[in-house]
Amino acid sequence: MNLTIGSDHGAVALKDEVKKVLAEIGGIEVNDVGTFGTESVDYPDIAEKVCACVTGGQADFGIVLCGTGLGISIAANKIRGIRCALCHDVYSAKKAREHNDANVLAMGGRVIGPGPAGEIVRAFLEAKFEGGRHGRRVGKIMALENSGKEQV
Repeated sequence: MNLTIGSDHGAVALKDEVKKVLAEIGGIEVNDVGTFGTESVDYPDIAEKVCACVTGGQADFGIVLCGTGLGISIAANKIRGIRCALCHDVYSAKKAREHNDANVLAMGGRVIGPGPAGEIVRAFLEAKFEGGRHGRRVGKIMALENSGKEQV
């Protein structure tokens, strides 16, 4: 499995902890697109880098992190083909994959600690999309994305 990870300055420490978990899981090639320090960077730029790898086929999944996880998940979901789920618990992470076929996981470095984050990452990566009625719903989500018109 190939996975691309990235964070802004508000979640560098959590990103480093998540990378340790990914190494423990094994069998995952990790591409870290930054940032690597605490100097301020803009989370939309990080989201764009991670999601380009997912939509371009270089990564099966992405993980994006910022201080709260909110901004970077919103930015990621603006990119065609991305279904990013902001998760701060195992149940949500599991259902994001099973029901929504999420291809990017978002978390907040100032919201969640390394232990729970590791459990969330494991749940997200172990869960499989169930298809069926969920596939129909994901198809409708993608149709909204591809409609190109403003919704009122």
